[in-house]
Amino acid sequence: MGLFFPPGYRPLLNPRETEKAIRLIKTFFQTNLAFELNLIRVTAPLFVKAGTGINDDLSGVEKPVSFTIPAMQGARAEIVQSLAKWKRLELARLEFKPGEGLYTDMNAIRPEEMPDNTHSLYVDQWDWELVIIKQDRNLEFLKSIVRRIYDVIRRTERYVAYTYPEIQPLLPDEIQFVHSEELEELYPDLTPREREEVYCRKYGAVFVIGIGGKLKNGFPHDGRAPDYDDWSTPTRNGFHGLNGDILVFYPLLDSALELSSMGIRVDPEALTRQLELRSQQERKELLFHRLLLAGELPLSIGGGIGQSRLCMFYLRKAHIGEIQASLWPDEMIACCRERGIFLL
Repeated sequence: MGLFFPPGYRPLLNPRETEKAIRLIKTFFQTNLAFELNLIRVTAPLFVKAGTGINDDLSGVEKPVSFTIPAMQGARAEIVQSLAKWKRLELARLEFKPGEGLYTDMNAIRPEEMPDNTHSLYVDQWDWELVIIKQDRNLEFLKSIVRRIYDVIRRTERYVAYTYPEIQPLLPDEIQFVHSEELEELYPDLTPREREEVYCRKYGAVFVIGIGGKLKNGFPHDGRAPDYDDWSTPTRNGFHGLNGDILVFYPLLDSALELSSMGIRVDPEALTRQLELRSQQERKELLFHRLLLAGELPLSIGGGIGQSRLCMFYLRKAHIGEIQASLWPDEMIACCRERGIFLL
């Protein structure tokens, strides 16, 4: 079942107080994120038409939930897995300029996910996307955006601690940067997750750069589809990749907690290269890919920030099911209840 039960755990807020706190956090965070990155809120779809290349493949193995639409001659639709590619289409459709962007509430179903303390079949996150120029497609610009997002994460934690004195801030003042290839060199005998754990425990907050490309051992640090994040462009430090994950150390679970996945998106050159690396050149014929290769979509940077994960961290909850309503195995519900963890 893969559960961890913190010894002596007792929720700091009861369920009713928790619901009020969740609203407070979400309102404060998205307001500050929008201000920090110059974003406006847009309405997003729950599903998109299959076969267009608009839905995301995440690590490339997840299968989206799909259904047929009788009113559209039996066309198939898919529940979104994230909105990385849809957002670029929306940036073009709404004619956003460099330095302008959007954010939205993204809700998804990932039926193959294995539920545990931090994973659920239901995903809720803020998806955001910002138009950039060609000169911004570099590692320093990526780091500057990460720092601004991390500042919003810290600012929100201080606000929560001010509102609920029983909650004390944990996050360090600054986030550290490390490349996945550096982690492999530092800890060659550890798995990628174990490397993140060790590094995050040491620094408290880390952005792991370059996720999707193969490391020296022949395997990627983690999976990424070839057609949204740029994980193959060489950088000045000799490594590859213009994407990554924000992780923080969560003492309650004694582990690293991933809060965000983000990156500079592929341009036509990077898309062509990554499709070839994955032997998926046939995707060039899909609608999204044709538009991108034709230069009809803006360059951008974007990502997703987990809403329930953030609330879980801020409110010092032991299980993501204390924050969001989802489905859980009966055994998990019973084991959690015995230990004072009540799942929604």
